[in-house]
Amino acid sequence: MKFSARGAALLMASCLVGDSTAFVPASFSARTSALSVSSAPIANGSTSPSSDSNSNEWSPSSWKNRVAKQMPVYEDEAELNAAVAQLDRVAPLVFAGEVRSLHEKLARVSQGQGFVLMGGDCAESFKEFHVNHIRDTFRVIMQMALVMTFGSSMPVVKIGRMAGQFAKPRSEPNEVIDGVSLPSYRGDNVNGEEFTPEARRNDPQRMVDAYYQSAQTLNILRAFSTGGFADISRLHAWNLDFVEGTEEGSRYRLFAAKVDESLRFMKAIGIDTSKPDFTSVDFYTAHECLLLPYEQALTRQDSLTGKWYDCSSHMLWVGERTRDLDGAHLEFTRGIGNPLGVKISDKCTPEELIRIIETMNPQNIPGKLSIIVRMGAEKLRKNLPGLIRAVQREGKAVVWISDPVHGNTRKTETGFKTRDFDNIRAELRAFFDVHDEMGSHPGGVHIEMTGEDVTECTGGVSGVDDYTLKHRYNTACDPRLNGSQALELAFLIAERMRLRTGLPPL
Repeated sequence: MKFSARGAALLMASCLVGDSTAFVPASFSARTSALSVSSAPIANGSTSPSSDSNSNEWSPSSWKNRVAKQMPVYEDEAELNAAVAQLDRVAPLVFAGEVRSLHEKLARVSQGQGFVLMGGDCAESFKEFHVNHIRDTFRVIMQMALVMTFGSSMPVVKIGRMAGQFAKPRSEPNEVIDGVSLPSYRGDNVNGEEFTPEARRNDPQRMVDAYYQSAQTLNILRAFSTGGFADISRLHAWNLDFVEGTEEGSRYRLFAAKVDESLRFMKAIGIDTSKPDFTSVDFYTAHECLLLPYEQALTRQDSLTGKWYDCSSHMLWVGERTRDLDGAHLEFTRGIGNPLGVKISDKCTPEELIRIIETMNPQNIPGKLSIIVRMGAEKLRKNLPGLIRAVQREGKAVVWISDPVHGNTRKTETGFKTRDFDNIRAELRAFFDVHDEMGSHPGGVHIEMTGEDVTECTGGVSGVDDYTLKHRYNTACDPRLNGSQALELAFLIAERMRLRTGLPPL
């Protein structure tokens, strides 16, 4: 088949921008992908493709029959019931069609036809909520995706840890300061950060407040993703601002120059990059499935398919501390139609991983389940091959995603919790190395980052060190990569992906 120059450029552009189906709750024409993932409503009365043999025993509330770890204790049950009843009546935050769209994209990633970029705050907060904060984080994720798409020549699925990432697991149920014991701060949708009895009271009404803030966040994201803010030329101009701060002749400048050449070529042959196809993007949201009363209250049954969806987010993941096989969180997630993730550390054995996969994705549907690996570079090189080998042996379809930040947290001599850029880069390098050795596909990266110019993680081109952490250390939870560090990481990933796909190095 012969391709014209214009056709080749359009093919490249389609990888850069996507088809803008996220956030559009419109009717979908019936179609089924080659990966056996329904990307359209199934006819009435048909069975959900991901339902297991015990689906009749599952309900949005069946998790209550299991042990629920990391759950706050509410002192007033009537107050909790009132908050849940209020959430039962609110509109869904996301729609089933959007969820199916993401599932389709993740199915392609599981077959080696894409890469996932998940990024956002460690934990969202009420007091820091502002359109500028959302804008800056969205912008950096878009900048990263553009660089990574060009490097890999494959689509990048863009997912924000946003519009619901409030709750955080805690090591201890209580915090003790100067002999005073109060409930631990579990995120703004549970209690307040201030160390007072009033603030630390677990307040179920905060779940309702979190819902309405999430609704605002999603409205802002919808506007940014479809209203021209994600224009390719604008994203590249912002990337050029970053490379201006690097050394003359650096690999970042070389890479940016190649992207610039491609955009100039597209315009030269008559492609109008101001059209909607080049100014809007698919963008999805995800958060940790932790606060189960909230998740249950926002779970809705699709009237077209009969399938249950957690409409608080497009995707949810279960954390390392709550992934017990007989626990409440796996019980809840096994019955919903959303794409799922599960965090895995070096504590997970191959046998346990297979049981988790069979619980969360019993029909082995591509794109349904992502394995998010967080170990640290040394432990990853030792443990990940065995996990991949078990998945390959059992023929399981999963998306492998690296979380290179959580296994690399340390405390400085001055008491700041931080993460070193070099260690994050080392874990990512190990992740790619292991997949090269095993013949499997490194499917994505999951990072805690912000678009703001914070000083919370050390290293990288931003030059943050232990002594400058205090300048703009704003996080209420874990340290985040700032915009420059996140974008630098994207350039490094793009270079590695370029080599994997057989493209010549820059």
